[in-house]
Amino acid sequence: MFTWVIAATLALATPAPTAADATPPAQIMALPAELQSRYQDEVLNGHPSQHARLERTVDFMFGEQGLGMTYKEDATATVSQAYATREANCLTFTLLFLALAREAGLDATPQEIEQTLAWHQEEGTLYRSNHINASVRIGGRMYSVDVARDAVIARHPPQPITQARLIAHFYNNLGIAALERLDLVQAQRDLALATELDPGYANHWSNAGVIAVRSGNSQAAERAYDQALTLDPDNTNALFNMAGLAHRHGDAQREADYRRRLARLQQKDPFHHFLLAVNHERAGEYPLAIRHYRQAIRLYGDEHRFYSALARAYLGAGDTKRAAKALVRAQALSDGDTRAAYRAKLDSLQP
Repeated sequence: MFTWVIAATLALATPAPTAADATPPAQIMALPAELQSRYQDEVLNGHPSQHARLERTVDFMFGEQGLGMTYKEDATATVSQAYATREANCLTFTLLFLALAREAGLDATPQEIEQTLAWHQEEGTLYRSNHINASVRIGGRMYSVDVARDAVIARHPPQPITQARLIAHFYNNLGIAALERLDLVQAQRDLALATELDPGYANHWSNAGVIAVRSGNSQAAERAYDQALTLDPDNTNALFNMAGLAHRHGDAQREADYRRRLARLQQKDPFHHFLLAVNHERAGEYPLAIRHYRQAIRLYGDEHRFYSALARAYLGAGDTKRAAKALVRAQALSDGDTRAAYRAKLDSLQP
């Protein structure tokens, strides 16, 4: 069992600046003069239509003749920093796109997917990530702009968020990066900014609680978790962390209460079952892995990667016939190169 859970990290962050030179919120999306001039000359020249502005903006961001932006999971940065490095994660990419869209007069809005299947574990902490993208409204139609669409497994469609929440996510990311390098003072400052900018977001309060525990302040941690659960009584991260805190305090009754609430929610969460299955598979416990992969599929049956993982577990258990069936379903739910890859795997199973 993991000791702590931190959610809503939106990929990892680059090393946070010191308090003395931390970027003020108003400067995070500021366009450098050189970038603004290039964008005016290369994208907006000739007064293109809204559709043309959108297409040109995306081409400008990715094209070799434009910015040539590349995706990097740990590249949380300001717009100015992203322009200098040409690297961005989903959060930074969205910040950059929105800043350019504002310059172009496009009606663009940040969006968030709160439940994605993206995680990593480090020193007893499980980090689960959310995902950010942008939408653009043109003539009554909505268009999505997403740097990592194909890499994200999500239960629900993205939901619009405010710019305040988007900027709060920026400081949350920096706070998580500071926590990872054990700079707890900076982590506390960053999460304080995140909760100040958007006090209604439960996950940031849960993250602040984790940092408080790591700093030796259990009372502050409990207050933060309580605030998260006041905002969202079904917040699995805060429930998990509260159970851990109760365990540390030797309060078996409270720990059991929180774990019951958590278990009720996790039974309905396909991502929870998928994570359990992955852990069982890594341990060579293939029957348990198969059971949880199948439960994940029962709860969320349209994800080809779930069937691919199930096929892998069946192969580990020596059941080639069921592995092939799972791959057939994975192939049916996929397209393009992915479908061809599943076809190749199926062919390799033929005697």
